[in-house]
Amino acid sequence: MMRKGKEGLRKMKIKQMIEAVEYYIDVDGKYVFTELYHKQRGYCCGNACRHCPYNYEAVPEPVRTRLLHIKELSKIKSPNAIHSKDQ
Repeated sequence: MMRKGKEGLRKMKIKQMIEAVEYYIDVDGKYVFTELYHKQRGYCCGNACRHCPYNYEAVPEPVRTRLLHIKELSKIKSPNAIHSKDQ
């Protein structure tokens, strides 16, 4: 992905963020950016963000591979996942 220039980042910093739309605060008090926020930014920052829509493309190995496995497992174990009746 192409990174936006410093000017684009400055504009984002000036814009006030909307809680529950662009971020939320988890049970540990950490600020977590949503997938929407990441898509508006336009690239993977490499910080292994929880809701990265870019498959952690800027995260160094072996962390990237581990995160992709966790993401795949969370899809399988999701309460919304479709499972056969005999499982």
